[in-house]
Amino acid sequence: MSEPVVHLTGLTRSFEQGGVRIDVLRGVNLTVMPGEIVALLGPSGTGKSTMLQAVGLLEGGFGGKIEIAGIDATELASGDRTALRRNHLGFVYQFHHLLPDFTAQENVMLPQLVRGVERAQAAVRAEELLASLGMEHRKTHRPSQLSGGEQQRVAVARALANKPQLVLADEPTGNLDEVTSDKVLAQFLELVRGQGSAALVATHNERLAQRMDRIVRIHEGVLT
Repeated sequence: MSEPVVHLTGLTRSFEQGGVRIDVLRGVNLTVMPGEIVALLGPSGTGKSTMLQAVGLLEGGFGGKIEIAGIDATELASGDRTALRRNHLGFVYQFHHLLPDFTAQENVMLPQLVRGVERAQAAVRAEELLASLGMEHRKTHRPSQLSGGEQQRVAVARALANKPQLVLADEPTGNLDEVTSDKVLAQFLELVRGQGSAALVATHNERLAQRMDRIVRIHEGVLT
C-alpha cells in the first residue's frame, strides 16, 4: 500500500484573545493518499485556513503530529521545514499573490529556479503549464495586464510548476465570478489529476466540493 501524502494526528491550534482561550483546531485527524483530491468544506471561521497553514508548514504553534510524504514535520528545524515545503508542496490562495514586476511566464518559472532547475528547462515547463490553461498568448503579460481569472490561472500554474506531491488550495476560486470560477476549478482539477498530485482544497462552496474525490467537513475545529 502506498504511503500517505499527508497524515495528521491530533492536530490542535489555540489562541489567546483578551484573556480568553480560543480553540481553532481540536484534535484533527486526516489522511490524504497520493493522487487523491480532498475538499475541506466549511463556512468561514471554522479553521479551514488554519488547517492548511499547518499542513503547509507555514507557521508553528500547533499541537499533535504532522507527517508530509512520510516525514514527521512536527519537530523539524526551520531550514528542513522550508526544504520539505519546497520539494513536496504547492500553494494556491484566494488572491493570486503574483509578483507584479514579473511576467506570467516568469512567475511560473520562479519556484522552479528556487529549486535549482535550469532556466531554459523552467521556461519550457512554464510555457507548457500556461498553454494547458489557455494562457500561452498571455505569457509575456504582467499581472496588472491580466484579468482576475487569468491571474488565478497563472497562480495555478505556479503551484504546479515543481510537480508537487500535494497542492494546498485555500478558496482558490473564491475571488472569481461563478462562470470563471467553474472554468478555473475544472482546469485546476484536470492538471492536478493529470500529473498525479494530491490536493487538499478548502472551500465553503458545496457545489464545487462535490467535484472532488472526497469531502471532509470542518465545524468548530473538528472534522466530521
